[in-house]
Amino acid sequence: MRSNYRNILLLLLLLLLTGPAFSQEERVIKFTKGAEYYTASNYKDALKEWLDIYNTGYRSAELCYNIGNANFKMNEIPGAILFYERALLMEPGDNNINYNLQIARSLVKDKFKEIPKLFFVKWFDYLALQFPSNVWAIMSILFFVLCLVLLSVYIYSSGFRTKVLGFWAAVLFIIISGSSLAFSVRNKSLVYDSHEAVIFAPSVNGKSSPDNSGTDLFVLHEGSKVTIEDNLGEWYEIKLSDGNKGWVPSICLEII
Repeated sequence: MRSNYRNILLLLLLLLLTGPAFSQEERVIKFTKGAEYYTASNYKDALKEWLDIYNTGYRSAELCYNIGNANFKMNEIPGAILFYERALLMEPGDNNINYNLQIARSLVKDKFKEIPKLFFVKWFDYLALQFPSNVWAIMSILFFVLCLVLLSVYIYSSGFRTKVLGFWAAVLFIIISGSSLAFSVRNKSLVYDSHEAVIFAPSVNGKSSPDNSGTDLFVLHEGSKVTIEDNLGEWYEIKLSDGNKGWVPSICLEII
């Protein structure tokens, strides 16, 4: 496992800049106390402090990464995978997060052949995750405003060269604006409306229908990653990475 201390100063800064005055101080104290517990190999208390921060609604890749590490140290592999996956959504290019996630995945009992994403879908998702959804949305608005300004230059300018430059620059900016909006929507879908989940039950049978009388189709063990396709009452229809589908009780998994 790689160290979780490389981003401590950055996380402390983010904690200071997030939320109302009282919670800023409380969060920094809790994070620092968690780091002290972690250093002393008291992973249970470290996890408690960091989860207290997470449960207030604060989100960062560094916090999720630390929670994942604490879970891993306690041999809570499903919890480690869950929070490494959450961290990776916010920092998709982080080598440390990906490295630790691969180690945790290697300890999962189930091994399925994964159907890879189409390369353009993979790259689109990667780009969408480079900035938060609200940042992409702000960029979209700014470029749209610039597009309107340049269109006015095109319409009211008397110079031919200026009109041509204004027109093509406006076209470029409207394309960037539309792309930024698409990235914003996709980022929100990936980070806040995730349809992926991690199995937390020691073992669970995938059923042919959303009830206990359904035929057993496959068996999953804790730590396996699945995609949620549908839900009915207290059951989720899930899809495995190899394409197989089945129904499992909602209490058996946690959504990423």
